[in-house]
Amino acid sequence: MTTPVEQLLPGTQRALLHRIATAQTEGRSPSLAAAVQRQGQTVWNGSRTCVDGHGPDADTQFRIGSLTKTFTAVLVLRLRDEGLLDLADPLEKHLPGTGAGEATIHQLLGHSAGLGAESPVPWWERTPGRLRPELADVLGEQTRMHAPGRRHHYSNPGYTVLGALIETMRGAPWAQVLRRELLEPLGMHRTGPEPEAPHAGGWAVHPWADAMLPEPAEDLGLMAPAGQLWSTTADLLRFAAFLAEGDDRVLCTASVEEMKEPSAPPESGDWEGNYGLGLQVIRRKGRTLVGHTGSLPGFLAALWFCAEENVAAVVFANVTSGPPIGEVAAELVDIVAEAEPRIPEPWRPLPEVDAALLALTGPWYWGTRPNILRLTPDRGLELRGLRGDGRGARFTARPDGTWIGLDGYYAGETLRIVRNDDGSVNHLDLGSFVFTREPYDPAADVPGGVDENGWRGLGG
Repeated sequence: MTTPVEQLLPGTQRALLHRIATAQTEGRSPSLAAAVQRQGQTVWNGSRTCVDGHGPDADTQFRIGSLTKTFTAVLVLRLRDEGLLDLADPLEKHLPGTGAGEATIHQLLGHSAGLGAESPVPWWERTPGRLRPELADVLGEQTRMHAPGRRHHYSNPGYTVLGALIETMRGAPWAQVLRRELLEPLGMHRTGPEPEAPHAGGWAVHPWADAMLPEPAEDLGLMAPAGQLWSTTADLLRFAAFLAEGDDRVLCTASVEEMKEPSAPPESGDWEGNYGLGLQVIRRKGRTLVGHTGSLPGFLAALWFCAEENVAAVVFANVTSGPPIGEVAAELVDIVAEAEPRIPEPWRPLPEVDAALLALTGPWYWGTRPNILRLTPDRGLELRGLRGDGRGARFTARPDGTWIGLDGYYAGETLRIVRNDDGSVNHLDLGSFVFTREPYDPAADVPGGVDENGWRGLGG
């Protein structure tokens, strides 16, 4: 049983409205729409517009730009989960002849393949995709700006390549695969590559005068997987719910969580932000936000989800530049999280207790550093420093009796329970480090041995 979702308090709702009203006014956007979700349910919608009586609602489409990349990444992860490719595979194995074949699929997903940020001239966001009919036209003559895997360098052509990979392996257009494998299962019927009424029009606002100019809405052609989609706040909140927990009809929880893990070193100086697999990851005010921002001429979009608070926010604007759209969406999450902190679920005991695992819990010492081993509700183990410091990780059991680290310093490392001949536990072996029940326990097999004279004082 979960805590029922309550409507936001009037003061919280007013704070949300004030934030988007300020963003629309100061950012000089013809309109701005936003929505907030808590515990998987929409709890607030709001909009502001320069035309009285024509405020966009939760069903109004806006162009979402690079938020499209997250959808494309999900389709690639589906190919991996079906065993059709490995993320460590070089692109050349599945899509030969691109000129970028030495980059791995993982590097393309995380923008560390070294490809250029943009397609060669003409400006691809404001010109029709038919001007770039082949991948060679998208990538240009200089396909690589950096050595693959060395640094994060955001690349729109990289996601064009991933879209071509999807089409090759599925034998169908990217948009068709997206509709069949992601949009329809999640009930995102108002999301697609072309606008469907009601939808906003895109505008540019003069930097030094309150004057507007309509922006073209071109079909991006091959570059569609990098930024083509139109969507609504209602549909993107459905997508946020999927990013929170996964959905086996689309992508399992473990694979969605993998998307949220940083995939490459951040840009120099950007230590609060990183990029996973099709997802941006940022830290602010002690919370982690995952999602993506997007822009195309005439439109700005942002989606952020905070797992700690189970709150998501979406913000759209139909203007080329102005509102700091990513910051506004993050602040909507902040407002809800700070005004109405998440009420924790009731504590409950484990459904069952394994006596052998229970006997392993409690203090363990790595040399002289105290650690605590606990049982987790999913029949796993968790090792943490006694004071919350030091190295730690969660572990899950393997069929051979060993345990594998899931996160932290020991992610991927093996934990072994080393026993004496009588079956009692001698020590824990974690990646060759020995953990004992007492600091340098003389009864345990400690590499280097334990001085037979034991612990001593200054005069000893």
